[in-house]
Amino acid sequence: MSSPILTMTGISKAFTGVQALQNVNLQLRAGEVHALMGENGAGKSTLMKVLLGVHKADEGYITYQGEDVEFSSVLDAQNAGISMIFQELNLIPHLSVAENIFFAREPLKHGMVDYKTMRREASKLLEMFDIDVKPTDIVNTLSVAKQQMVEIAKSLSFDVEILIMDEPTSALTKREIDALFILVEKLKARGVAIVYISHRMDELKRICDHITIFRDGQYVSNHQFDEISMDGIIAKMVGRTLDDHFPKKKAQITDELIFSALNVTRDGVFKPLNFDLIKGEILAITGLVGAKRTELARALFGADRLSSGELLIHGQRKTIKSPADAIKAGMAYLSEDRKLNGIAVKMSIRENTTMASLDKVSSDLGIISNKSEIKAAKRYIDKMNIKTPTVEQLVGNLSGGNQQKVVIGKWLFRDAKVMIFDEPTRGIDVGAKYAIYELLDELACQGVGVIMISSELPEVLGMSDRVIVMKEGEMTAMLNTADTSQEEIMQYSTGVKNMFPLYEEVI
Repeated sequence: MSSPILTMTGISKAFTGVQALQNVNLQLRAGEVHALMGENGAGKSTLMKVLLGVHKADEGYITYQGEDVEFSSVLDAQNAGISMIFQELNLIPHLSVAENIFFAREPLKHGMVDYKTMRREASKLLEMFDIDVKPTDIVNTLSVAKQQMVEIAKSLSFDVEILIMDEPTSALTKREIDALFILVEKLKARGVAIVYISHRMDELKRICDHITIFRDGQYVSNHQFDEISMDGIIAKMVGRTLDDHFPKKKAQITDELIFSALNVTRDGVFKPLNFDLIKGEILAITGLVGAKRTELARALFGADRLSSGELLIHGQRKTIKSPADAIKAGMAYLSEDRKLNGIAVKMSIRENTTMASLDKVSSDLGIISNKSEIKAAKRYIDKMNIKTPTVEQLVGNLSGGNQQKVVIGKWLFRDAKVMIFDEPTRGIDVGAKYAIYELLDELACQGVGVIMISSELPEVLGMSDRVIVMKEGEMTAMLNTADTSQEEIMQYSTGVKNMFPLYEEVI
């Protein structure tokens, strides 16, 4: 076995009231893909930010290429050959691919930016790794997958020795993931050490050579990937075995209608849809990329305008033309991008919990009661086991799973009657997923209508009672999940089958 290119030894890091890392170790070798595994909040990203100089370690040391190092900034680390592709891409959308790759270090000629040289060098990088974009393409015209490739090209322009990838496939299709993995193999062949942070077990099987496992900010163990089972990884991550990936359903389905959508359409987006939501059930909506699942959810919530149709809650017709109308009617929408649309990351848990229900914590004069806010926040911190030292903790400092719980708490405090969850467990580890699943079932037990949009078919089958299958804005099936399979759902998702064919009138 070759000598490590990087060793991190005894790394500890504390933030206000939280011990994020405690005596953590890591070794990386050239030409290997090394997975970092652990629940959200286990310290994976924090450790990488210590490496990059974003955070300064309280204890421990880093050895890189045989020398002790301590980088003062991300640029300092990049110049040394260490780059990270963050979960939220760091590209400038209105600039070209070439301008993004060489941003802040553009080649100059007579004191001016040498665009010809910059585009030529960018083209060499893109061609070397078969990245299908042009140096002149504007970034905001590219798909998420292609933007991801541009980020990789940017990293390679620093003569990268270590590339850190944080949840790189969370927004990619299967075909795009395949293309990314081909690129990863090419980087391995060039001797690049790749740190791979992901919660998708099936991906790790395909590309990982080594794995280090963390739990609660502490190093647990490291293994050659082929020497440990998936169940073994999960047990070490969560400190317990997960005999079942989904909790046993407690909610009892009744005949009571909570929500009905009657002939709802949005011109050019989705065709007429009809469905009911029954008390006690979890209703899933699934389909492939482009199925218009999120577009349907946004329209039901009033974020986009329905062209036609009716919405009923507990039998009463509701006119919903805006999110404010939806909230007033008792609806809640937990978006796929919780950081963009679900939480205020620079505000506290207290403020996030009450922001949709300020009338409930305010006096008749509109003065917010800090005491009432604290009481509400503590209630939902306890109810959902949110890991935080205080109600005043900034939500941006919480793990992904705990952020999701804060969003749910916000809507529970609002007394929502219908809650739409758009990819509720995306980017969340296996242990936190289980907790979210328990919360969904608990909501159904309480009589809240739960609609769950998910692209993960095991999740659909494991958590829902019925599933709506969509393809390109059309509802192709309504299935009882107990009586169907992943294969059948895929047949309806791809159009091989259609339970509700739309026939054109023949003249």
